[in-house]
Amino acid sequence: MMSLALRKGVIARHAVRRCLATHAPVEKDCTSITPPYGKLLGKLELVRELLNHRPLTLAEKILYSHLIDPEKSLAGREKVRGEAYLQLNPQRVAMQDASAQMALLQFMSAGLPRCAVPTSIHCDHLIQAADGAASDLERSIISNREVFDFLESAARKYGIEFWKPGSGIIHQIVLENYAAPGMLMLGTDSHTPNAGGLGLLAIGVGGADAVDAMTGTPWELKAPQVVGIHLTGELDGWATPKDIILYLTGKLTVRGGTGRILEYFGPGVHTQSCTGLATIANMGAEVGATTSTFPYTANMRAYLHATGRGPVARAADEAASRAYLRADEGCEYDDVIEINLSKLEPMINGPFTPDLATPLSKFGSFVQDHGWKDEVSACLIGSCTNSSYEDMTRVAEIAEQAKAAGLKTQVPFLCTPGSEQIRATMERDGVTTSLQDVGATVLANACGPCIGQWKREDAKDKENAILTSFNRNFKSRNDGNRHTMNFLASPTVVTAMAFSGKLSFDPTTDSITLPNGEPFKFSSPKGQDLPSNGFTLGNHSYYPSPMPQPQPETEVIIKKASQRLELLEPFPSHFGPHNPRGLELPALKVLMRVRGKCTTDHISAAGPWLKYKGHLTNISENTCAVNDEGGDTNVAFDHDHDTTETACDTIPTIAKRFKSRKQPWALIADENYGEGSAREHAALQPRFYGCAIIIARSFARIHETNLKKQGVLPLWFADVADYSHVGSGDTVETMGIAALLGGDPNAAIKLRVLKRSGEVIEIPVKHTMSADQLNWFRAGSALNYIRSQLT
Repeated sequence: MMSLALRKGVIARHAVRRCLATHAPVEKDCTSITPPYGKLLGKLELVRELLNHRPLTLAEKILYSHLIDPEKSLAGREKVRGEAYLQLNPQRVAMQDASAQMALLQFMSAGLPRCAVPTSIHCDHLIQAADGAASDLERSIISNREVFDFLESAARKYGIEFWKPGSGIIHQIVLENYAAPGMLMLGTDSHTPNAGGLGLLAIGVGGADAVDAMTGTPWELKAPQVVGIHLTGELDGWATPKDIILYLTGKLTVRGGTGRILEYFGPGVHTQSCTGLATIANMGAEVGATTSTFPYTANMRAYLHATGRGPVARAADEAASRAYLRADEGCEYDDVIEINLSKLEPMINGPFTPDLATPLSKFGSFVQDHGWKDEVSACLIGSCTNSSYEDMTRVAEIAEQAKAAGLKTQVPFLCTPGSEQIRATMERDGVTTSLQDVGATVLANACGPCIGQWKREDAKDKENAILTSFNRNFKSRNDGNRHTMNFLASPTVVTAMAFSGKLSFDPTTDSITLPNGEPFKFSSPKGQDLPSNGFTLGNHSYYPSPMPQPQPETEVIIKKASQRLELLEPFPSHFGPHNPRGLELPALKVLMRVRGKCTTDHISAAGPWLKYKGHLTNISENTCAVNDEGGDTNVAFDHDHDTTETACDTIPTIAKRFKSRKQPWALIADENYGEGSAREHAALQPRFYGCAIIIARSFARIHETNLKKQGVLPLWFADVADYSHVGSGDTVETMGIAALLGGDPNAAIKLRVLKRSGEVIEIPVKHTMSADQLNWFRAGSALNYIRSQLT
């Protein structure tokens, strides 16, 4: 056993309290990031009158105070949540480099000289992890130079803040620099809600939604329901904020948050650090939540001051005194979930889905019951979910304990800092040295393995288990190997596991045998949420000039014959002289019936395909799913093939045949179709090949919106059993779309299905289209409609 004196010495160096007095940073110019609280509060008064002064949740206060016309959205409504479509005015847009390409290509086609709201680009997705920070960053900059040049030149032309490769992960940077209590912002990434750790509504969207805000077009959202998460008690021992959301994900499942905002309240909220709350909000995406938020706390105020945003903190203090940044007493939630933090234990979620939650104390038995090898092949910490200073000081304490006992990690141990500010502060305070001394490899400030940017040479095509502090663990996501099981846990549990190398190791109870035969047991780490000497910015060259003015003379750089970037051609409308059915869709062929869980990772995988994010023709070759008729992946059938063509081929090949025949098509999908990432390519690619409608048992929120934006009509089976009654090669005709487009919002919609056998059946379906969304559909896409209104 480690001696008592040695143990006390290690703990003393790291067992620090929250919110210690920190070095006062230079305050930033916060003009563009401070919400207009006076205006928002004034609008909120009008909202209260329209809603008969009923008590409001925090989420409602923030959302409704950003309405463009409260009377249009709310007047005369007995019920808003879950029913009304809201026309909103977001204050900010943030885009990561992979999704920004398509968003900017769409924005450019609108022909505007500048963005209507402050906008930023963050280069984090295109940096591949292989050897370590310096070489990985250098290699990735060279291999992606064409894309980075495009993004930087577009940013210069339109007055967008451009965060260079190496600056960090979008969500950590937004939290450190742009987030403000009570704000409404959009981000082109599903984990944008991370910023909710500062008490705002940050919502993940596709690029076309971001273009709404960037062009000053009202952004539309169906008013979400609000679920109250009541936190009581205090976390103890090895339990961390990550375990709160891992537990909740298991409780709600990957569909339980769809169409809902998760609003946390209660005394347990105020005991969490700001970055801890961000971790919780980040993984709300895994239950399909629109976003997550929290009431304004003292720890939020301290974080704002520590990151140079004192003016925002003071303005937020004033807004809080006027009851803007908390729920009203007596407000009603659509559901309430109780979590006693004092009883919460560490969790491990997975594999292959983030909602398979197992308490750490039962995980060893879980592994044994499934017959998996009791070994870990790699441990990875960091990512946008868990790369704060608090997370890193916690794991550094574990590393120091291990070093004092003479231990080294037993498996590859990779650490991803969330931002240059975090990296530089870690290095200055000795955290990096603590990790490297026990075997850690520190990667670049980027997404890396979390999104599949991991050049992993070991364990190819072999079943193996990794432990990560990431947020998502779909099959093949991290290393391209469908046999890799990714188990999600807190950074502290992942780090402790790296020293054991066994899945069954429970650091709360188990010991590791030292070379001298003595048992060694870790003590629970504490960490420090804010650095005592303040944050240090690190390499200033990564940072943008704040609030840049557009430079209209700048030429946006797109190389001729580029294989990485391609200007967009507008999608044609489904209606017009070419359609003999008028305002009904033309007769559609069913391309395939998709089986089971189909995430946007399945439809448009990342990894090596990220390099084509700005080239729709090329990335459309990466359109995939599991075919329910046979169970094969990336296989579709062509029942009308000629003698020169095969009866089955890849999904892109068959889709291209349909397109060449001018045959529009339909897709049949299962539950929660399109869950996961916000990547709009999963909607763009089918549309590019000629998809007109997708009929599913249910849809994930972001993907359903992305389909609508690109002119694909998402329809829901009225009877989910009808999913199995439609198959590939069937012909589908819509009935009722003409009435819907003609102004009847209650028009009954049916599908007339001509089976390949000659049988004809009718299937009732439902839609969620608003009046504006019907305009998009009729025009062929939202961008087509926006362009028509600007000219």
